[in-house]
Amino acid sequence: MLSNYLYKNTIEAGCDEAGRGCLAGPVFAAAVIIPKGIRIKGLNDSKQLSEKVRKELRKEIEEKCHWQVAQLTPQEIDRINILNASIQSMHLALGAMSETFEHILVDGNRFKAFGTIPYTTVVKGDEKLKCIAAASILAKTHRDDYMENLALQFPQYLWHQNKGYPTLAHRDAIREHGITEHHRRTFTLLPDYEQMSLF
Repeated sequence: MLSNYLYKNTIEAGCDEAGRGCLAGPVFAAAVIIPKGIRIKGLNDSKQLSEKVRKELRKEIEEKCHWQVAQLTPQEIDRINILNASIQSMHLALGAMSETFEHILVDGNRFKAFGTIPYTTVVKGDEKLKCIAAASILAKTHRDDYMENLALQFPQYLWHQNKGYPTLAHRDAIREHGITEHHRRTFTLLPDYEQMSLF
């Protein structure tokens, strides 16, 4: 059973990212404030939910909550590294929020201060707090949509199925077709002895 809040009587914004471990595509992050009195049944870590349930919950979250989604490109990820890109994308989502919040709840154990607003990192927060779970659902579904659209231009990489993650089929496609501008060049796309031939 997920908790409604960490600190009672505080407006909390939950944050999570999606796509951190991918070989291709942006990293996405979401920020969500669940208004007082709003109940959304079935919230959980997005990875624990079926695609159908995620889409249903996304619709409800977007209708009932305050939210924003942001992304950083593969080029930005390569420039500042994936941890910094994940945090920066959360900052972008938080910065786009029109609703005032008093505390930030972040999935995981790493974050950087967003102005003077206090924050708390929560390991496996998407399994513990509803606002983080909601953020995880938005980040994942928005990113999945992005990768499915990108797959129409690059069908050989099967991004509609693997969403850019390092599956065997994705790596085989990299071997056969090389890389695109959507691949993260600082990641281990192939074993070192093979990767050298990609660039």
